[in-house]
Amino acid sequence: MNLKLPSLLLTALLLSACGTTTVNPVTGQTERSVMSEEDEVAEGAKAHAEVLKEYGAYNNAAVQRYVTNLGQALAAQSHRNQLQWHFTVLDSPEINAFALPGGYVYVTRGIMAYMESEADLAGVIGHEIGHVTARHGAQRATRQQNAGLGVFAASVLGAVLESQGFGGAGQLASQASQSVAAGYVASYGREQELQADGLGAEYLARTRYDPRNMVDVINVLKNQERFAADQAKAEGRPVPSGGDWLASHPSNDQRLQAITALSAQYKDQGNYNSEGRERYLKLISGMTFGDSPSQGLVRGRNFYHEPLGIALTAPTGWYIQNDADQLALLNTARDAAVVVRVAPAQAGKTHTDVIRTLLKPTQGRTETTTLNGLQATRFAGARTASNGQSQALEATVITGPGDTIYLLQTSAKDANALQRARAQVREVEGSFRALTAQDRAAARPWGIKTVPYPKGGFAELAKASPIVRPEQQLRLINGYYGGGEPKVGQLVKVVDPL
Repeated sequence: MNLKLPSLLLTALLLSACGTTTVNPVTGQTERSVMSEEDEVAEGAKAHAEVLKEYGAYNNAAVQRYVTNLGQALAAQSHRNQLQWHFTVLDSPEINAFALPGGYVYVTRGIMAYMESEADLAGVIGHEIGHVTARHGAQRATRQQNAGLGVFAASVLGAVLESQGFGGAGQLASQASQSVAAGYVASYGREQELQADGLGAEYLARTRYDPRNMVDVINVLKNQERFAADQAKAEGRPVPSGGDWLASHPSNDQRLQAITALSAQYKDQGNYNSEGRERYLKLISGMTFGDSPSQGLVRGRNFYHEPLGIALTAPTGWYIQNDADQLALLNTARDAAVVVRVAPAQAGKTHTDVIRTLLKPTQGRTETTTLNGLQATRFAGARTASNGQSQALEATVITGPGDTIYLLQTSAKDANALQRARAQVREVEGSFRALTAQDRAAARPWGIKTVPYPKGGFAELAKASPIVRPEQQLRLINGYYGGGEPKVGQLVKVVDPL
């Protein structure tokens, strides 16, 4: 969680009333469009600044240069090689990739950790290039205007992967009234995703990579879904359904079947380049894995944010969801949570100001107290909900290190859920603290390293791994979650403290 970042991206473009006809670069067919190529480029450039503000670019020049060179090679073989393409690695643990109109393509360091070779990463990038070359964003804008919406939301999450279950792209897309992401994510349907898969395979072949690497990319997606389901079962919570926006997307089984059949059509071309596995593993060795210190680190039941100097601990059975603009601690039933946010400067300088500005209560009472030596104010009251009904409201405001003010807001499905979780809510509040020396020692970032595969297999590697469910996750990041083993001595990825 980067608590100092603004809320979700907000960008909009009012469209003209009529639009023009244009030839789709991929299909060669004439289609009506409310966006010219100049519009795509202009809107992509504006939204690019917002993406960098929201996520931040990964601070590694060699990684950025590698991805840019790979992306430019693929784009040069695409149907819109005249565009000025831009490729950026984002400093995000989300397993995701997306594209903006006009030639802006993004991959996260999170997704790079799960790729096995340069050719696999090329498949991810090729898929996103396909969304741009086929003008899927412009098509979305046109459909919106046809529906009378009149507003085009720029894409920031045309996702290849949605594996976070209750987080990541699916969560962003669910906040359609706030998020720029919703404009495209919810709109990429079966045909567009399958078309982008096919274009990714085509661009791989044109760049002399084996198109069957697109099969590897879809298998990564399938394994992520399996792992998310297994993890949910192990924690006693509902298996993720993937979010409403996936209802219009092809299933991973369907995508795998389609891309396997398509890639087989290229089998006679042969003479493909090396997959670049060793080169790729060397590149990502040392790359941050999971949360970065600037975003805050989740370590089991603990959350550490060293730049802000704070820590919290979740109650037993609760879990931590670390998003870009807030931190949520949720119970197993997912019917109660404590959401932690930094109060923006405009909310005021006192606890009373923050309560009045951010919570907008209609009634209530306050109680001053201290939590681990920090000044705090508890609030209990009510406010008027959007439906006009009175809504119960509970929150705690805390002044942390550096006089930064935090809002810890309680959320529950209903009064009964709140009552059941009340003791744990107090436990969360009571855990809020300035970082101790012990906390700082525990708040070490993790990174990807490569080691020869030992005779003892993943079970042996898991013994020294700091990650949760280490054997399963090590299988996952090495592409063996469904079974199988690498050869002894073969380089594999592990996760170690940096």
